[in-house]
Amino acid sequence: ANFLAAVSATATEQGWTLTLATAESDAATAEALERLIAERKADGFILPRTLNNDLRIKLLKSHRVPFVLYGRTSDPDQCAWYDILGECAIRDAVTRLHDLGHRRIAFVNGGTQYFYSRLRLQGYKKGLEACGLPFDSDLVESDKLSMTQGKEASLKLLALDRPPTAFVFAVDMAALGLYQAAEICGLGIGRELSVISYDGIPEGSIVRPPLTTYSVDQGRAGSRLATLLIRRIRGDNPENLREVERATLVERGSDRSPALDSRQLATTLRGVEILQASRKEKI
Repeated sequence: ANFLAAVSATATEQGWTLTLATAESDAATAEALERLIAERKADGFILPRTLNNDLRIKLLKSHRVPFVLYGRTSDPDQCAWYDILGECAIRDAVTRLHDLGHRRIAFVNGGTQYFYSRLRLQGYKKGLEACGLPFDSDLVESDKLSMTQGKEASLKLLALDRPPTAFVFAVDMAALGLYQAAEICGLGIGRELSVISYDGIPEGSIVRPPLTTYSVDQGRAGSRLATLLIRRIRGDNPENLREVERATLVERGSDRSPALDSRQLATTLRGVEILQASRKEKI
């Protein structure tokens, strides 16, 4: 809502009007774009959530229609964009957890269809490298966008022989699933487990302890994208219309020094499994 309000307000200030279009499939997206272009209902487009293989970009390039991306792309030719450096946030989250004393740090990525997931995985690897920690593919889960998916990924990671004591999530909503997994295992967030995430959604402030996250100013993003698109429509070179900024760390209570190392945590979790099994036998 903040994003759309800022796009609309900035456009209105400069004499333009926002039209919102949505679609639920590639075919529907292509049809909507073709119709808007043919009927001259849009002079330019803001494309959010860039994909690894983005049909929208290819289509608008072929029609020579101005557009600006909210995100980056692997093929930057003729592309303007505004984006947040999520990879830097993920790297900094890893180094922050390492400085707190964590040595087994898991990463739960978002949707692999989105270009940002590639960047955030790179940020995770760079964070490990900066800390002198080896990359372990067993500590990485992908395609987790919901709370349920985050819980399932967390339980899988905690079942490792050497479980992580800290987690970095690419998406806040999935990170909230770790809270559910911790409750199932009898563990405390900010005590036996630490977590840092990315997005800054309001829900992260109401869990206990509140979620440490990297927040994005969606209002500013909307305003900048509207400004860049208007400049693009007026003929500015897209290569001169590329802006990136950093997310803001919101420090809360979910990341602390570890109460247990990985081996001690594994022993604790085995005890939880035995307790659960004995309860089932009694039932």
